[in-house]
Amino acid sequence: MTNKLVSAFMVTFLLFLAACGNESGEENTADYPEKQIEVVVPFAAGGASDLVSRTIASEMEEELDVPVVITNRTGGSGANGMYSVRDAQADGYTIGYVPVELAMLESLDLADISPNDFEGIGQLMTIPAAITVPVDAPYDTIEEFIVFAQENPGEVTIGNSGTGSIWHIAAAAFADEVEIDVQYVPYEGAAPAVTALMGGHIDAVSVSPSEVISGLNSDDLKVLAVMSEEPDANVPDVPTLQELGYDINLSGWGGFVAPKDTPEEVLDTLREAFEAAATSDTFIQLLDERGMNADYKPGDEFMEFSMEQYDFFTDLIPQVEVEDEES
Repeated sequence: MTNKLVSAFMVTFLLFLAACGNESGEENTADYPEKQIEVVVPFAAGGASDLVSRTIASEMEEELDVPVVITNRTGGSGANGMYSVRDAQADGYTIGYVPVELAMLESLDLADISPNDFEGIGQLMTIPAAITVPVDAPYDTIEEFIVFAQENPGEVTIGNSGTGSIWHIAAAAFADEVEIDVQYVPYEGAAPAVTALMGGHIDAVSVSPSEVISGLNSDDLKVLAVMSEEPDANVPDVPTLQELGYDINLSGWGGFVAPKDTPEEVLDTLREAFEAAATSDTFIQLLDERGMNADYKPGDEFMEFSMEQYDFFTDLIPQVEVEDEES
């Protein structure tokens, strides 16, 4: 074989090895992204999680110059969708939306999943829990409500959006902190719980202010306190429990994550696009219209917060696990 033929053979062989290496799944992160990015939402289309995710995906698409598409993967109280992101290839082409339940499912024995299974891209927003009562209730402040509950142990009923939901745990955390004995009444979502409150079937609800806004506007309901660090924009004059000296901060929240061990260069690109989307006028306007609070946190800070929430629920849930009444 001549030297020229040997050289040609070696070049061809090396090119073949390089092609095989690319087919092994390794991506050139310097060129990321080169194709469509999938965002897995663990709830059905049309809900709040889906809506905020679609808006963020649309804004990120403009930043990344590739399609960013939503896939709704429901079931398991959100676990099915989160599992699919956790188990996806860590190349930046499958990412996902995660809610507060990411920090709760393990303690509720509903799924073997935690914030440690992911890399944070960023947090979007928060929706604080609140204690809301009828406008003609015999208490005008949260302190008066607490005293009433203490004087009537086991008689006050607080509606929530379902057993094990964030609003159920919020009511239980509140009762545990202020040392009152109440009954928890589950409903198929926040809306029927609020309807029951307005109909006089229960004494209070522990859902977010945005979910009782129609009752506030009609002067049928009043919010006594919110469970967040800052006052809620829907009820800016209502105190937080922390302002009143109670150590409780409990809200629904949501953000984007990537599979564990996603390359840092890829995460940097995703985080930059996510920050632009989460702070855009389009997204802020959506949150304002829906009564949700903008609360952007960068990736590492979001993961730190998620683990704090995980530790909080790990301690809290076993202490407050009680049976609901039949709704």
